[in-house]
Amino acid sequence: MSSRALRRLKGEQRAQAALQELELSDEERMKSDAHKLKNNTSNIFELIGDADGCPSDEEIAERGREGAQLKKDYVKNEKSNKKKKKKKKASAENGKEVAAAGDDIDALLETLEKSKGLSHQNADSNVAEHRPLLYVEHRNLNPETELKRFFGARAVLGDQRVKQRQRQFHRCTWMTVPKDTWPRFSRPGISMSLVESKDGLQHFTFEHNRDYQQVQFKFFDAVESMDPNNIVVLLQLNPYHIDSLLQLSDVCHLQDDQETARDLIEKALYCFECAFHPVFSLTSGICRLDYRRPENRAFYLALFKHVMFLEKRGCPRTALEYCKLILSLDPDNDPLCMLLHFDFLCLRCREYTTFIRLNEEWEVHRNLSQLPNFAFSVALSHYHLSQQDDISPEESQQLRQKADVLLQNALIMFPGALMPLLDLCTVQPDAAVSSHAFFGPKSQIGQPPALSELVFLYVGRCHSLWKDAGLMLWLEENVEKVLKRVDTHDPYVEECQNKRKLRYQSAPRNIHRHVMMSEIKEATATLPLEVTTQPGMGFDPLPPLDSIVSYTRPERQNAGASNESTLSLFFRSLLPNFNMQGTEDGQEVARAGRELNQEVNRLMVAMRDMLANIQFREPQWEDNPDRDDEEWD
Repeated sequence: MSSRALRRLKGEQRAQAALQELELSDEERMKSDAHKLKNNTSNIFELIGDADGCPSDEEIAERGREGAQLKKDYVKNEKSNKKKKKKKKASAENGKEVAAAGDDIDALLETLEKSKGLSHQNADSNVAEHRPLLYVEHRNLNPETELKRFFGARAVLGDQRVKQRQRQFHRCTWMTVPKDTWPRFSRPGISMSLVESKDGLQHFTFEHNRDYQQVQFKFFDAVESMDPNNIVVLLQLNPYHIDSLLQLSDVCHLQDDQETARDLIEKALYCFECAFHPVFSLTSGICRLDYRRPENRAFYLALFKHVMFLEKRGCPRTALEYCKLILSLDPDNDPLCMLLHFDFLCLRCREYTTFIRLNEEWEVHRNLSQLPNFAFSVALSHYHLSQQDDISPEESQQLRQKADVLLQNALIMFPGALMPLLDLCTVQPDAAVSSHAFFGPKSQIGQPPALSELVFLYVGRCHSLWKDAGLMLWLEENVEKVLKRVDTHDPYVEECQNKRKLRYQSAPRNIHRHVMMSEIKEATATLPLEVTTQPGMGFDPLPPLDSIVSYTRPERQNAGASNESTLSLFFRSLLPNFNMQGTEDGQEVARAGRELNQEVNRLMVAMRDMLANIQFREPQWEDNPDRDDEEWD
């Protein structure tokens, strides 16, 4: 029932109560008063009190006047109600005038609610302006909140309301909603402890008990076997082992089983949240987790994978909230480099002011303008703000002019991003643009490898945001202005060229880690060889070089392998069942030979494919003594 219907019901109840009081005649009132007086004279001393408390003639006359006035009001209300019934088919203006007398209470309540609503909106806007930049709201961590906003609760929940009575008891959590199909949760051996409280910040860490460490060692054995079935068996015995959930989620993702992959990540997050310290808070913004500890990395990776699934599910607002959560756990180091993803999520969910505020507050100490995604996305945010209808023409013009300047500066600083962006947007550039030396192929070949990695990451992720006719016209106008500035030898063009030569010599490790986990093929193709040739696992991609290890895996003794030659070890890497000493069974020898030939043939095919697709890289940039050592990540 709506609030207006409730107010009408209350008004009718009040009118009925007044009607019942008016229907009592004066005689009935006098009889009732006499009856009460008769019943109350059981004590003789009560008559003395009644005599003292008897109303005077003036009070009786006043009550009579009040009763007469109440009768008149009732008659007026009754007449107005009759008029409303008779004139339902009349004009709307007459109907409003007649209903005004009967809806005074509703109108008063509506005006009060409107005034309160406006005050609440103003208060919320003021509070939002003074909130911390990485403030996280609990209600925005649930993707159903965003889905209900678009499709309604009935379409999102479906038959869940009917099954609520049969639902099992689960611990209430913020990040995930436990499912009845999940195994019963029992503490797997993960806990969280407070390391220290310093400078208003609380540093926490996850810890593994002895039993969980043994399960972790078994997990390492299962990973080395290169057989996902061993991980499945381990999960059957330990259904809430974090690294097994993450690794098996990657396997399901590669097999296009997105539903199972997402469910495994949600299980991991549920296990982590059940292990939270009582003081640990997702929304305070003062809790820190050190990524150098392996126990904490799994929480970062689970959150990152959850962001990717939320984005594919069509929940960019929820994904942005988790992005802020990851960034708040270590904003100084940003181990997963969430700043490279922050702009895309803000533009997807139209949080333009939030992104502009981040750029303005962090530009001083983080040099965000050196990142291509920030340079282009800030201009795009100002452009979208200028197109809104709730601003004045003067303000719209100012925002548009600022957006033009920002876009031109971004194109001058990162000219190698234009042609790949137009290519992914399936837009044929003008001949004057494609043939110009500033935006031509030379702009992509001449940029440092680290800059190419950032440019292709932005283009591969955000090209869908530019697929709009109005945006392409705006981009075309500013490209022409940039070419004019280049031809007229604008000093800013030469300044940006010098910055590109001095900076972007090598990308930090967290950027490589982000590119590997982003799965954007345009960006992963630009990773350096020292990164792609490193052995890495999905549960711990590119671990930090200064890791803080709390416990180590015991060494596995293998006496038989110590006497083997290099050739034997090579064949064993190709065929695990190969034995250099041979066997007495001739069939086993023949079978091993056939398998060896097959593995060698596969190796040769892989080598031919590698040689056919080999790409010559640009020579490494020489160390420049004038290099700008300023942090740019």
